Amino acid sequence: MSRIGKLPIVLPAGVEFKNENNVITVKGPKGTMTQKVDPSIKVTVENGQVEFSINEDSPVNVKQKQAFHGLYRSLINNMVVGVSQGFQKTLELVGVGYRVSNQGNILEFALGYSHSIFIMLPPEVKVETKSERNQNPVINLESCDKQLLGQICAKIRSFRKPEPYKGKGILFKGEVIRRKSGKSASAK
Repeated sequence: MSRIGKLPIVLPAGVEFKNENNVITVKGPKGTMTQKVDPSIKVTVENGQVEFSINEDSPVNVKQKQAFHGLYRSLINNMVVGVSQGFQKTLELVGVGYRVSNQGNILEFALGYSHSIFIMLPPEVKVETKSERNQNPVINLESCDKQLLGQICAKIRSFRKPEPYKGKGILFKGEVIRRKSGKSASAK
């Protein structure tokens, strides 16, 4: 048994939970999400709590059932938190001349390349950019889908990964880059 899988999920007020043919649908004030669950996991709702258990009749091997137990509990928990509270990530552009702006869900980056980089975000993600004088430009991303939000942050970060010598790049707000010293003087 998975320690994570045994924990029940408490449904907050205003969140609807449906389970039809192993397809979970969670609806809340921030949006609606669906997730297919493997038949080796049983999902039950009692007294406003969602509980997960292993289906012993399933032909899947025991190790795989135990892995699915914790996995689907975590995925459904992220869905419940996402539709009720939402997830938020903040990225910061550190570097001379690095800029970002948005028109709707289209982000435009100036990152020291000879061209601008454009990225179109899906409609589930809300974006806000801030550029203040003597401050690094900041991107605030918000969504109900944790996986999608992380994937978009990773894509944006890949345009200019943080580097340890000058500390430049796109990094998460509050992230600390371990700095390296450059070439040291040769001893004679």
